[in-house]
Amino acid sequence: MAEGLVDGRAPRTALVDGSKPPPERSGHSFGQLSAVADAVLYEGYLLYPYRRSSPKNRSRWQFGVLFPRDWVEADGPVRPGVSGSADSWYQRTECLVRVHRPGAVLRVRVRYLQMQHKQVEDADGRPVESLTCDDGTVHLTFEEAVPREADLTVALAEGERTFPVGSPAGADTAALPSGAGRVVRRREEVRASTTVMVERLGEGLVRLRVHTAHEGRTADPHAPRDRALRGALIATHTLLGAEGAEFVSLIDPVPGLQEAARSCRNDFTFPVLGGAPPADAPTDGSVSALLLSSPIILPDHPQVAPESPGDLHDAGEIDEILTLRTMLLTDEEKREARATDPRAAEILDRVDTMPPEVFGRLHGAIRSLKPAAGRPAWWQEGADEGLSPATDTVLVDGVRVGGGSAVRLRPRGRGADAQDMFLAGRTATVAAVFHDVDGSTHLAVTVDDDPAAELHGWYGRFHYFRPDEVEPLGGTDVPDPVAAQEPPTGPTPSEA
Repeated sequence: MAEGLVDGRAPRTALVDGSKPPPERSGHSFGQLSAVADAVLYEGYLLYPYRRSSPKNRSRWQFGVLFPRDWVEADGPVRPGVSGSADSWYQRTECLVRVHRPGAVLRVRVRYLQMQHKQVEDADGRPVESLTCDDGTVHLTFEEAVPREADLTVALAEGERTFPVGSPAGADTAALPSGAGRVVRRREEVRASTTVMVERLGEGLVRLRVHTAHEGRTADPHAPRDRALRGALIATHTLLGAEGAEFVSLIDPVPGLQEAARSCRNDFTFPVLGGAPPADAPTDGSVSALLLSSPIILPDHPQVAPESPGDLHDAGEIDEILTLRTMLLTDEEKREARATDPRAAEILDRVDTMPPEVFGRLHGAIRSLKPAAGRPAWWQEGADEGLSPATDTVLVDGVRVGGGSAVRLRPRGRGADAQDMFLAGRTATVAAVFHDVDGSTHLAVTVDDDPAAELHGWYGRFHYFRPDEVEPLGGTDVPDPVAAQEPPTGPTPSEA
């Protein structure tokens, strides 16, 4: 167990180089990241309606889960990618750091949840799914989780260091009133380590790699996922802070460092700059003394809206809607939710006592009415010259496909949008060929047997498929580009 491991108490720093930890200055404190980092830690922990019986709360822990390697690779190696929603046995963060002075210091904090099985037992010590005490309080058997974190402070110098970030096994017992029974909370050991490697790329520039891996083994590589979770790191993410140095954005890198930024490899996590966003958009790339490497892809400088009075464990949903729905739960539903988990009880208490002025702020806010300044970072002036979605064509199996072409939809099985899968095998008509800013190409189509196809075409609301997801039909010649009509003005592909 790392010296810096904590469970809700003030963090301690685990030192591996004998140096003294630098004070957390207000400008570089991890406190600036606490709200968004906690949102990552508990995202999906428990979803509305916050009851154990809800189907959506029977399949939990979807982000940043690190299992024993022999369990997660029982059917083959993991496939690396930045998405932290895929199960893995490791996370790898790579980023660029500009060093401004000798003796620069790096602080690393690895955070995750350790599963805790809450078992309710009756007065005879028998495990039960639920138990009602004399005062009417209900206790439910459920899977909880305990927050864990481990800290490391090292000199930002070339080399490699490894430190433990695991958590020990443990158990806690609490007696229920009037001898009704007891609640036993058990935690299995989590074995894991984090390796920090600094590689010099040039004068004042280093590549930082942080590799967190599960070091344990499972007793049964084919055990159900729910069972394997008891020894896993859940919602794993990393906070990084620098003194005498700054992190370079991989989204908006400093000029001259674009190639070095592209060469950074991130697996099952993605690093973004932390702290408050700059008042004005930077003209020479984005940098910060703080960085958050999250299993959920975020923008640089992610923030929790100041109007939000507390976490609802579903950042993809609208606070106002969730709050209204929670208010409308029946007394019986609220009773079950309170018995499910203490965090659910906190949500209910907050919603039931929310002042009208706090609830009113959830309806919306205007941040700024100023026009956007300058072009987006990815914009290239003139890059779209010569492109004409209605007349452009693309080769599909040797056939030129463009506006007016008949195709059969063949969405790829893995990674396809769930809605696209419902259209597999249907015939469609291509309306336009769009070229994205990342260099990819998509075909905008209307489905032939859709009664609203004409209306969708008029509004410019299409389905979008890659060229390798369609099969050309009806010959080898695309209709005359001159005869093809320009699609009406409407939403862009990203808006549709």
